[in-house]
Amino acid sequence: MNKHTVRLLLTISAGILLLVMNGCGCGMTDNSSIDNKIRAEELVISGSSSMEEVNNALADAYIAAHPGVKIRVQALGSSEGIQAAIEGIAQIGASSRSLTDEEKEKTTGLKEICVAVDGIAIVVNPANPLAGISTEQVKAVYSGQIRNWSEIGGTDHEITVIRREDGSGTLGAFCELVMGEKEKNTRFWPPSIVQNSTGAILNTVASDTNSIGFISMAAVDSRVKALAVDGIVPAFDNVKSGTYRLQRPYNYVVVGTPIGIEGSFIDYALSPEGQVIIGEAGAIPIK
Repeated sequence: MNKHTVRLLLTISAGILLLVMNGCGCGMTDNSSIDNKIRAEELVISGSSSMEEVNNALADAYIAAHPGVKIRVQALGSSEGIQAAIEGIAQIGASSRSLTDEEKEKTTGLKEICVAVDGIAIVVNPANPLAGISTEQVKAVYSGQIRNWSEIGGTDHEITVIRREDGSGTLGAFCELVMGEKEKNTRFWPPSIVQNSTGAILNTVASDTNSIGFISMAAVDSRVKALAVDGIVPAFDNVKSGTYRLQRPYNYVVVGTPIGIEGSFIDYALSPEGQVIIGEAGAIPIK
């Protein structure tokens, strides 16, 4: 065998070896690293519909400062968001209420980080002449003891009672602050209309002149009228000072110590810049 033949055989063997290595996936290390990097730069925040505007505002600002990062905000309700964090479906659960003892027992290391405070506004249709209501009157309306607006200084019309769905963070806070007990123990007037989002309550109250509902103060707009409660108007300064007592935390729920993108995002939410964004989105900053 001459030297030219040997060289040809060596070249062919090297080519075959390279093809085999590529076919076995030996050359996929770089692609795997890229995939891992992409996964590390995707953040899912799932939970409270009341926190949706705050979450979106923070997400937009964070993405602008960190090009290439992807953030998905899901407004499925506080309980769903907490469960998503527990199951690892979302890195951050957004909850407009505190964790329950049952939730804390579901997994080790579940923690809540308060990033803002929000007031719960009692809202009626703008055509309703009533300007204010007491906490006890709200409780009586939602328990069915008061059925007509005329019983509390309004017109002679039956009250359309609207509330949030079971598991809603707003409902949980409302039950404790107004009804005086935990959600699981609260008994609402059976004909109450149940809506599954802040937006749905806004639309229903806006379309029914005899309705009453409760929503995040940050979500109040011209479609509804927010009533003073116990003589105190639901306003930024009154929530911050504590004089308006229908208020609850906006929490980010995580499992363990937040690291990576979720840790960075929460740090951003608590930074001076993040707190300004939270205030501009209608919630009350904690710093």
